[in-house]
Amino acid sequence: MQETTTSTQLEIAKQTKKGIHVFQKFWDGLDWEKIISTVIYKTMLILLFLVILLIIRKIVIRLIEKSFNNYRKKEVYSESRIKTLETLSKNFFQYFLFFVIVYSVLTIIGIPVGSLIAGAGIFGVALGLGAQGFINDVITGFFIIYERQLDVGDHVILDTVEGIVDQVGLRTTQVKSFDGTLNYIPNRQILIVSNLSRENQQVLIDIRVNPDEDIEKVKQIMHEINEKLVEDIPEIKTEPTIIGLIPLPNGTYAVRSIVYALAGSQVIVKSKMTTAYVEALTNAGISIPTTPINLTV
Repeated sequence: MQETTTSTQLEIAKQTKKGIHVFQKFWDGLDWEKIISTVIYKTMLILLFLVILLIIRKIVIRLIEKSFNNYRKKEVYSESRIKTLETLSKNFFQYFLFFVIVYSVLTIIGIPVGSLIAGAGIFGVALGLGAQGFINDVITGFFIIYERQLDVGDHVILDTVEGIVDQVGLRTTQVKSFDGTLNYIPNRQILIVSNLSRENQQVLIDIRVNPDEDIEKVKQIMHEINEKLVEDIPEIKTEPTIIGLIPLPNGTYAVRSIVYALAGSQVIVKSKMTTAYVEALTNAGISIPTTPINLTV
């Protein structure tokens, strides 16, 4: 038993001595002068490359900021939209620059980047399939912001959701309904955008009248009121048009007036015009029906 242990120990010592001899031979065979010169050369090359890229980064970032500052001087572009696009542009450029730096440094060191990319191909495909929805959200969000389809504060209808835009992001758009509900809508699900805050909106004012009233007199009074309202209500953007007598679904009649008002002010404009019409007609002795008129005999 003792002889077996001694034999094993001798074999281990022999293998260890052999390994040390091989390592010593490898160590002595290294061309240290060439290794040191190569390390210094590649280090200097990497540092020079990084300095050049940092200068390029500084120049490009300044150009991006200058470009968006010019857009800020134009009133048609909202601050939130410009800020979002500026941040997105900077991030995209810096991610691209980071990829260039990693690729270049690995190439200088001598690591086969092409083989690494090929090896990561399967993982990239799996990741791409899993992140497909996220990517669609980001791309759609970018074009929503870039094309100025929405701005914070706009009154919009997105499919079945109607409300005021609370926030426009690259992944989701937040719309607050008029009952206070905050809706988070993935951007890829936004197919049709109905923005009610971009153009002047139509306002219909129907003033009910009895059919036996002097309709021409009613229209004349309403016309006189229109001339005053255009000057007193800045939200009115077009001259009001009096259509004339029209039938209503409940069997009554009304004299209709149409005007276009600043988006978001429709309710206020309609209230002010209706009040002015009713007061003027009442003062002129024209009665305004308060109950449906039964036309059946």
